Amino acid sequence: MRRAAGGTSRVIAASAAAGSAVAGAVAVAVAVAAGPGPGLAGYVSEAGVTDTTYALTYRIGIFTLAGGVLLLAAALPPVLRLAAAMLAAGGVAALVSGAVACSASCPLPPYEQATTADLVHGGASIAAVGAVVLSMLATALTPDAPASLRRLGAVAAGMALPLSAATAVTLLAVGRGTLIAVLERLLLLVCLLWGTATATTIALRR
Repeated sequence: MRRAAGGTSRVIAASAAAGSAVAGAVAVAVAVAAGPGPGLAGYVSEAGVTDTTYALTYRIGIFTLAGGVLLLAAALPPVLRLAAAMLAAGGVAALVSGAVACSASCPLPPYEQATTADLVHGGASIAAVGAVVLSMLATALTPDAPASLRRLGAVAAGMALPLSAATAVTLLAVGRGTLIAVLERLLLLVCLLWGTATATTIALRR
């Protein structure tokens, strides 16, 4: 009975995680595309800089995504404790990222002078994405995990790890520009698709 109750709670958490991921992603996408920021040419975080309706939409989206990450951590089967812990850390980091807005254009070192808020926001954002990527890897490398979840983790990690490396190199070697904007969005898309697919798989398991 207890095992059945635990399975039901994970299904509910997984369903809520998938819904939160989609809703949060839509809100952030609307803020990036329609807000006063640079749109597709700048960092995603720039949509949350100014105190406008779209900045509020962006923050709501980030908080919803963070909730989805935390729900997915709760939905993972017990064998994936390490992956769940990483997701939980990533969800907390995402909450910090949404709570602390960066300044105009979200400057980051080494080519731009950043404020304390910029560093906190940027560090939390990087930590959140990094934790999700590590959770993919942990899922793929856990031998006792369900095969469907391991496959999803392996495919996602295979895409996310090179994108993460390319993003880091571009940030340090090139700085702001279209290239890092594209890489950032591709990496975030992989994280979103993996989280949604994993949550949906758990929700549909019998």
